[in-house]
Amino acid sequence: MIKIGLTGVIGSGKGAVASILASLGAVVIYADRISRQIYEPGDPGHQAVVETFGEEILDEDERIDRAALAAIVFGDESQRERLEQAVWPVMASVIENEISVAEADEPKAIVIEAAVLLEAGWERLVDEVWAVTTDEGSSVERVRRRDGVGEEQVRARMSAQMPAEEKAARADRVIENTGTLEELQARVEEAWNQITGTAR
Repeated sequence: MIKIGLTGVIGSGKGAVASILASLGAVVIYADRISRQIYEPGDPGHQAVVETFGEEILDEDERIDRAALAAIVFGDESQRERLEQAVWPVMASVIENEISVAEADEPKAIVIEAAVLLEAGWERLVDEVWAVTTDEGSSVERVRRRDGVGEEQVRARMSAQMPAEEKAARADRVIENTGTLEELQARVEEAWNQITGTAR
């Protein structure tokens, strides 16, 4: 069994690659899902964020007001770093637990899909890092369609991430996503066959 860290900039197609890997038999752990989960009241992540930013970020139901939190951290690198330092260790703990649960079923591979895999230092949790790459225009258009936001907002979000080139340079494998979904499927299957020693 191999553990894969799957990363890439926003809009690169990580989700599509993760779906293909899941269809091939991998167990996929989604960091985005965990990041939403840990903000729930009673979760250690909720406590860590409140301890970092104060109770003024809570709504009347004691839930974290994501808009209020976003207003604090968006565009302010030091505040974003404070948030990351609060939640990344909590997320890592949840990911490690989910890896342990998944390992019990002995899948051929466990995939951690995380945009911030390298920034958070989670490559220590995996055997290989895969970076999904595409051209910037395609990334922007995908996110605009998916999230219903303008190009300026997308590029602002991109600028807060590690550049695609750096992610690719630090990865063990680069999955290019500049063509059709069928071409992407073929590339992922080829990499899968190499790591699992199987052929379809």
